[in-house]
Amino acid sequence: MTGYGKTVSTIGKYIFEIEIKSLNNRFLEISLKLPPALQQKEYEIREAIKQKLRRGKLYVAFNARIDNGGEANVTVDETKIKELLASLSQVKTKFNLKGKIKISDLLGLKEIFNTNFDDFSDEDFEVLKKSLFQCIDNLLLMKQNEGGELVKDIKNRLASMLTLLEEIEEHQKSALPEHYDKMRARVQELTSGTIVNPERMELEIALLSDKSDITEECVRTKSHIKFFEEILAQGEDAGRKLNFLCQELNREANTISSKSISSVITKNSVFLKEEIERIREQVQNVE
Repeated sequence: MTGYGKTVSTIGKYIFEIEIKSLNNRFLEISLKLPPALQQKEYEIREAIKQKLRRGKLYVAFNARIDNGGEANVTVDETKIKELLASLSQVKTKFNLKGKIKISDLLGLKEIFNTNFDDFSDEDFEVLKKSLFQCIDNLLLMKQNEGGELVKDIKNRLASMLTLLEEIEEHQKSALPEHYDKMRARVQELTSGTIVNPERMELEIALLSDKSDITEECVRTKSHIKFFEEILAQGEDAGRKLNFLCQELNREANTISSKSISSVITKNSVFLKEEIERIREQVQNVE
């Protein structure tokens, strides 16, 4: 599910702003933007996020700045500037380039600036992790609100599927005997003037008619729907289970369609598959 979370915390003389954006995704993908001070903590930050989130495409940004009450803690690497200016001078001479090198040309080069976070301790990092967890909680609250609406939609579609199944089962009661009578009439037409064992003929027609019986498929589909509702109620690690159930529901709907002996059943099985597909799309957002 989509979501957004943000926290701002003051740790020592630094202000950390954490932002997390979440987009729909089947698996957990984390894109991190970290200041130099936290580069060595990347693994720990990723693991902390995985403790609370399991799915989604996440964009996580840590922005650090000096508190207004502190002194600037950014220095310029003079050695790198000298090397850079020397290289640029060689290029100008070699290619006969005109123009002067301005300060504005150097400001975009982050490598010439050093941000010293030597006083950022492990204890400070633990405080920062708490701020990260709070940011994730804010994200989850937004996702929870969205998830409530999503569950309502899925439940409505499951109820619609049950209605379609009831119509299919009710129509099947009359369609199957009609199908049997049509087959018997057709066999009699084809075997007119031929000596046929009546009992054997009735048995073969009955076996053929039985292949069009969709009772088992309807029972299994109802069972899947019931299990679907139970998983939604539990809520824990539901996404992958529901995705699997959608595959099973689609398989049963395809079988009902292929065994259909009635235009009404065929039409309802198409509607059934449409509802399953819509649910499957929604399930991709469920965690």
